[in-house]
Formats: sequence, C-alpha cells, structure tokens
Amino acid sequence: MDVILLERIAKLGQMGETVKVRDGFARNYLLPLGKALRANEANKKRFESERATLEARNLERKSEAQTVAEKLDGKSFVIVRSAGETGQLYGSVAARDVIETLAAEGFNVGRNQVELNTPIKAIGLHKVVLHLHAEVEIAIEVNVARSADEAERQAKGESLTSADAIYGVDEDALTAADFFDPEADGEGDEA
Repeated sequence: MDVILLERIAKLGQMGETVKVRDGFARNYLLPLGKALRANEANKKRFESERATLEARNLERKSEAQTVAEKLDGKSFVIVRSAGETGQLYGSVAARDVIETLAAEGFNVGRNQVELNTPIKAIGLHKVVLHLHAEVEIAIEVNVARSADEAERQAKGESLTSADAIYGVDEDALTAADFFDPEADGEGDEA
C-alpha cells in the first residue's frame, strides 16, 4: 500500500514522502496513529494544504525533545536490584524499570522511546538509548547495583563481581586452613 508520511519515521522516510509499505503495517500502525495517509489524490491535496501546520507541529515536538535531551545529557540513574555474588541479577531490568526510574527523577518517557533490545541481567554500568523524537536520541547510563553504596563504587570504576570486591576477601590467597578448624577432632559428631 502506498502512503503519504505525515512525520519522519526512522528507516521509512521523511515527512511528505510517498512510500510503499506492507498493508498490515499501514492499517495497524501508520494510519490509526495518524502518522500517514493513504496515497490518493484527495489526501495529496489535503497534505499540501496542511503541510505548514504539520511542519510547525513537528518542529515544536523536536524542540521539546531537545530540551529534555539536554537535561538528560550526562546523567546516570541508579537501579537497585538483588543479585548473586557473581553479579547475576535474580530478575532483570527491563524498559519498564528504566521508565519508572526516569519518572521518579521527573522525566516523562514512553515505553516505545526506550531502546532496550534485551533486558539487563547483570550488575554494572549499562548504556540505554532513548529516542525522544524521530530526529533526537540520547544515551543515558544506567547503574544497576545491589545497594546505593555499591552503585557509588561502580560509578568510580570498580568491578563488583568477585568476592574480593564485595567482601574484601582475596579468593586466590585463601587456603584450606581458612575453611577448616585444625583444632576440631571430628569425634564430636556422635549423638
């Protein structure tokens, strides 16, 4: 199906272009959300008459997205989750969790604006890309840690995925005597 785009759509085209898309994509996404019109003579005339208002609205949305991007630039957000000693999370951090964290800081971001192809499943510093507008995107840093203290240590560049980092114990320096009491005679187990 041929459609006229009413706004810029990534990997598809610019505003005003007539592009060929699959019927389902047009009927289920582009047309209901008002992102495109069917390409016929009446709609071409309608688009040309409304072009100035569409461009003004697009420019306004873009400037709003840029102001939000400037506020988000260089920010790091901490998400506290429980994890094992190796740094593997017991759950995962998904786009929904990123949105909730941003909302707690006062940023209103939609779920479809967060580019997180796979959930975060380990502690550490992770880059998450936000698409605030078709022409505005920004990368934020998400610091996933077991506690706020660990988040500060990770932010300084420390790796917290070993017992040495977590408990202050050097795993390589441990010997068998550290685990067993040589004074124990083993005969105290009788009942």
